[in-house]
Amino acid sequence: MTDFVLPEGTHVGHAHLQVSDLEQALGFYRELLGFRQVGTDGPKAMLSATGRAPYHFVLTERPGARRKPSRTTGLYHVAIRFPSRQALARAFRRLVTHEWPFQGFADHLVSEALYLADPDGNGLELYVDRPRKQWTQRDGQIEMSTDPLDVEALLAESAVDAAPWTGVHPGTDVGHVHLHVSDLARAKAFYSGLLGLDVTQQNYPGALFLSAGGYHHHLGVNVWAGLGAPPPPPDAVGLLSFSFQLPDEIAWSVLQGRVRAAGLEVEDLHDYDYAQGVLIRDPDGNGVELLVKKR
Repeated sequence: MTDFVLPEGTHVGHAHLQVSDLEQALGFYRELLGFRQVGTDGPKAMLSATGRAPYHFVLTERPGARRKPSRTTGLYHVAIRFPSRQALARAFRRLVTHEWPFQGFADHLVSEALYLADPDGNGLELYVDRPRKQWTQRDGQIEMSTDPLDVEALLAESAVDAAPWTGVHPGTDVGHVHLHVSDLARAKAFYSGLLGLDVTQQNYPGALFLSAGGYHHHLGVNVWAGLGAPPPPPDAVGLLSFSFQLPDEIAWSVLQGRVRAAGLEVEDLHDYDYAQGVLIRDPDGNGVELLVKKR
């Protein structure tokens, strides 16, 4: 196959999560985090930051679903990106006020991030980017780190705006998804060699970061669950799929041709009024939706 690079403007659209109890999940994503419900379809609920399509989260209930076993592939975290430091700080303050537990905090040089989990243990990152002009490169890679975050300074940012909480900032979206995989080379061949993401950072032990259009990463993959880790069982909570939204039909058609030529099973999607798309699976069985806006 000829070289193919995803065009600038490609981004993550939504994450589709399997949850054990839909009302419990909505209590977290809608009532606490402040995403707005767009609609429901049986055991499925769709949410976005604006209350309109396109979606940012799709939640599907599987009653009694068990926790994802720790040493399996699948979701590491879904990263919710806020449009400003103040918007992140307000969400942070709300979670602290409601005594929701956090798992960690980090300054990644390109961003400031908070880590937590939803009621089912699905990993989440809440973050804000620093301006691109502040990102630096070394040896052709975007520099990222895991330094201590000034948590008190971030919380203090929320005091600047005393307006009552009305939900997550409408400019919030899903900035990236991070996966446990069983083999980094195989994941790189799939996501970079086939789908056309650029590798932006590969100096982290056991991890690889990829993006389109020069972003620090739209996707992270790691083998921290163990080389050769098996997939989680079907009745476990976790990631059912996530989407890449392409900016034009030409790139989308070319990418479809590539995945079909590679012999992947391709499923047409009919779930979205705002997009057409197909579902494929990566080498570990993670669902990847390739979407483009409907004309």
